[in-house]
Formats: sequence, C-alpha cells, structure tokens
Amino acid sequence: MFKKRSFFQKLTGGLSLRDNEEDNFAGDDDLPIVNNSRESSPLAKEWSSAEEEPSELSVDVYQTADEIVVKAMVAGVKPEDLDIDIARDMITISGHRKEGSVAETGDYLTQELFWGAFSRTIVLPEEVDPEMTIATEKNGLVIIRLPKIDKKRRTKVRVKSR
Repeated sequence: MFKKRSFFQKLTGGLSLRDNEEDNFAGDDDLPIVNNSRESSPLAKEWSSAEEEPSELSVDVYQTADEIVVKAMVAGVKPEDLDIDIARDMITISGHRKEGSVAETGDYLTQELFWGAFSRTIVLPEEVDPEMTIATEKNGLVIIRLPKIDKKRRTKVRVKSR
C-alpha cells in the first residue's frame, strides 16, 4: 500500500503525494484532508507500524592513522540501554529512546522529536581490534574509538620441542 518512509519523513511526518502510488489525484478536490492528529490521519496505521521498526541513527565516521572513530548523538538514552556490537570489519549501534512524559490530551501542535528504537550498521574501511575498542559518552554524544589492526606488524614464534 505505502512505500517505506525515510527517517526524515518519519521524523517530520512529511509525505509527498508520489509516496502513495495507488491513488491518482486528478485535482485538488480529490486530495485527502489530513489532520495533525495521529488518530484521525490516513497515515495513522502506517505511522504506528513504522514505530515498531528501528530508525537509522545518524553518525559521523572518520579515521586517523591508528584508529577509526564513530560519533553518534544519543541524547536521552542511558549508556546501559545502548548496544554496541563490533566485528573486525563492522560495527552496529542500537538502542531505544523512551519518551519521558506524554501530553495529557495528546493534542500536539508539533511533534518532531524521535522516540523509539534506532539502529545503525557501519561497514568499516579497515579491520579493527574489537577487544581494544573504547566507547565513551558525554552530554549525549557517544564516541567509539576502534584501533586499526596493524597488518605490517610481525611476530616471531619459537618452536618448542617436547
């Protein structure tokens, strides 16, 4: 029925007329009247199902000679509610932002803040050492430092006789 909406469309509640391919709008008379209330909106069903799937987390990723650094803004999420899964070539950050208080009437004039599950998987440009990774959080900004594996490093192994 509806195409999957982008994170921005979920965040702002925006929807272009092209997103609904089943309806062919001939003129302004055929346009649906959309109320700001989620309950009366024709998109209410889609919105409620979209809340169940995780949204994509925005990140900054850069590298230095020795490490890859991932930064993500996770304000409103406790550090213990974050899940960071690291492999040698990939990192996944996921969590859930819980809404603190809800308006008693639910009659929002504007509702732009994102609440719910989020996740982001990043394929890394080089292999990293997951055991030596350091993650810190301050004022809602998580910084993950992933040390690169030094492929030029060599180790000699001595053979022992029994």
